[in-house]
Amino acid sequence: MTSRLDGTPATNGMPTPNTSRPRRGVLLTLLAALPALCLVFFLPAGKAQAHGAPMNPGSRTYLCWENAHTSSGALQPDNPACRAALDQGGSTPFYNWFAVLRSDGAGRTEGFIPDGQLCSGGTGGPYDFTAFNQARSDWPYTRLTSGAQMRFAYNAWAAHPGTFHLYVTKDGYDPNQPLGWDDLEDRPFASVTDPQLSGSVGTIDGKYTWTSALPANKSGRHIIYMVWSRSDSNETFYSCSDVVFDGGNGEVVFPGTDGGEGPGDPGEEPTDPGEEPTDPGTASCAAVIRKVNDWGSGHQGEVTVTNRGDTVLRGWTVHFELASGQRVDSLWNATPTYDGANVYTQSQQGSTLEPGKSATFGYVVNGGAGNPSAPHCMPR
Repeated sequence: MTSRLDGTPATNGMPTPNTSRPRRGVLLTLLAALPALCLVFFLPAGKAQAHGAPMNPGSRTYLCWENAHTSSGALQPDNPACRAALDQGGSTPFYNWFAVLRSDGAGRTEGFIPDGQLCSGGTGGPYDFTAFNQARSDWPYTRLTSGAQMRFAYNAWAAHPGTFHLYVTKDGYDPNQPLGWDDLEDRPFASVTDPQLSGSVGTIDGKYTWTSALPANKSGRHIIYMVWSRSDSNETFYSCSDVVFDGGNGEVVFPGTDGGEGPGDPGEEPTDPGEEPTDPGTASCAAVIRKVNDWGSGHQGEVTVTNRGDTVLRGWTVHFELASGQRVDSLWNATPTYDGANVYTQSQQGSTLEPGKSATFGYVVNGGAGNPSAPHCMPR
């Protein structure tokens, strides 16, 4: 049976999908449909749709929105795949990155969503996400370690009960070919029902979180495919998260980005028509926290941000979560934003970081003992 995070059986009695691939879609359909049949007479007409998308590992729509959005509201992606998605699909799917859904999904998968359209959830949703089905190897991706425990995060733009099923592509997956159901392993490597919800629902900070083991014996580029089936309606969400199993710890990489304009930018001609465009490099960063001083009821910490890519970082954002009861009393050498226990810090205006170089910022917390979560760094 599908279990909650505490290991108790799910109240809706949803079993894990069967090992047989043809039955995957049938089982998920039945699982989602049964609770909906019980509730259909009590649901008001014209109910609002739920929304959400994976944030860790980030889905294509979420990471492309992260890569593209600016403080002015304009979209300026410098990752080539995100730029191609914007050119093909326009701005609407970027501003609605959390809405890859089918209101008539009822948990259905294979046989309902056509091959080649898995990342868009087909073509019957409220918005057109087909640009994110493009078969290419330069989508933003998250570096992971096969078999490791991972803290998954899924944005909750609207909160509803339901079950998440997580699949991974088979060995030999080719990102330059359209993604089909035969490319996915037959069984989900993880399933969770009604995981913990934190943050402000309807904002970037509202999210479901849970811890699961990543699939073992995987290496290289893959896709983690998530299906979120609501148990109070037929609405179902679909998403593709590009990952690379290379021993990473959640670092997000935006291939082909350099944070600025120059030869090799999408759409720009090379200086010499006979030359190939210059590879602008890969943006990637990592962060670690260490305690400088600890007095029991609080501590002073230092966060080191390192440019792990091969191009200059024009900015970065680091997120970490404080232990229960703690608060930040001061923070320096970065620009912070707070949401409860969540701390989001951005590099100071105009700062840059050369490949292989590091920068630090510090903080003081009080209000309790304990260690903050491992920090997550995202290049900007």
